[in-house]
Amino acid sequence: MSDPTVPSATGFLAALLDPGPAPLAGSNADLYDPLLGDWDAEVIDHRPGEPPHRQSAEMHFARVLEGRAVQDLWIAPARGERAGAGRPGNRYGTTLRVYDPALDAWRITWWNPVTGVENRLVGRRVGSRIVQTGSDADGRLVRWVFVEVGPDRFHWRGEGSGDGGQTWTCETEFLARRRGAPPLTTPSPR
Repeated sequence: MSDPTVPSATGFLAALLDPGPAPLAGSNADLYDPLLGDWDAEVIDHRPGEPPHRQSAEMHFARVLEGRAVQDLWIAPARGERAGAGRPGNRYGTTLRVYDPALDAWRITWWNPVTGVENRLVGRRVGSRIVQTGSDADGRLVRWVFVEVGPDRFHWRGEGSGDGGQTWTCETEFLARRRGAPPLTTPSPR
């Protein structure tokens, strides 16, 4: 017998996921569309005074909330390698990106319950890049950049600045490859 207080996976996912975008207008409304789908990656953490730390990762991006948002999961090490995952660089978090037409930008919140980290940023297109800027819990500036996004790969850099944005240090990189073909999208009836 199932527990009535636990939503069924099919009921919850059917209510959360949406195959098509909401009718959003603005030059940044489709910003995250190329990332939709499933990805395998290598994550490289750059820690001061240490050699780069490399491990596997996986990411999953989907439209949610009637197509008005994009949610993702970032998992490192990847689920198949998570035994003893209490080590540095452990991530099993999610980002919710909600389009704000007044800003023509995306309001972003990242949570990693593994480490208790929460970041709030704003994402926009800058040339061919997706640039997300904000600050961490200590008020230090953070910049997360999708440096390049192609149909079958992307390169993401997490950067920090301790001097108000005059200089930036690369702290983390994800080098991702798509699993299979990009998902087909259809407009959502609204």
